[in-house]
Amino acid sequence: MAPEFATQLTKAVQLVEARLDACLPNPAQSLIAIPMRHAVLNGGKRLRAFLVLESAALFDVDTGQALQCAAAIECIHAYSLVHDDLPCMDDDDLRRGLPTVHIKWDEATAVLVGDALQTLAYEILSTKAAAENDTIRISLINRLACASGAFGMVLGQAQDIAAETAQVPLTLEQITDLQANKTGALIKWSAEAGAVLASQPSIILSEYADALGLAFQIQDDILDVEGDAQAAGKRLQKDTEAGKATFVSILGLAAAKQRAAALIEQAQDVLSPYGTKADKLRAVAQYVIERNK
Repeated sequence: MAPEFATQLTKAVQLVEARLDACLPNPAQSLIAIPMRHAVLNGGKRLRAFLVLESAALFDVDTGQALQCAAAIECIHAYSLVHDDLPCMDDDDLRRGLPTVHIKWDEATAVLVGDALQTLAYEILSTKAAAENDTIRISLINRLACASGAFGMVLGQAQDIAAETAQVPLTLEQITDLQANKTGALIKWSAEAGAVLASQPSIILSEYADALGLAFQIQDDILDVEGDAQAAGKRLQKDTEAGKATFVSILGLAAAKQRAAALIEQAQDVLSPYGTKADKLRAVAQYVIERNK
């Protein structure tokens, strides 16, 4: 990671963490406040939040509004991870190097934490702190519901579970569709959020996000094969153990890396109409395939 970008990302993470801390309940308010905070505030790349902030910066959107949207998407992402870690899903004991919620507490708590984080995200977006304009707030909420629900992230998770028992391994086209739902949908919402907040067309950012989201997942598959579990803070080689087809298993390691690099170049090129204002979005694209976790 380039030093300048590392500094920018660190600053953004600090701002997002502060907003999340303000949005999350404290222990005096809720019985599940502590596990909610454990799920959200114990590290994380904050990639989706960073995309929200930088897409908003393209259109000179108020930083406070962007941070509110960034907090919402991080709550949705955290909810998905808490549920994904459950024994009925991926059955993981570690997340970000710490015990998962169902391990540190119990499965019922993990389910409730995920539910609470999902609803909190919409509560955050429903306030005027996210956008003064009612139509913009409704658009943000509607888009996030679509991105995270039965035609987005949840669909992708269902496709992933079905793939574990499929008689025939998924094709490259099927894996691409699965990951566009499971991973790409929330990345796209994040990258388009700035345009929505500014009531501007989002087609360029949508194309950027499509390429970025796919490259992100390919890099995840690469790290699952050759990454370091300690650096990742989670169990690796799960897909290999489960016998699931991945971008690496289909393309091979070298070709998968080439495909990810080509997608990042595509993502960066499509931002040309925004000139230098999009440099941080280009940098985060490069970071996606250089990261080690």
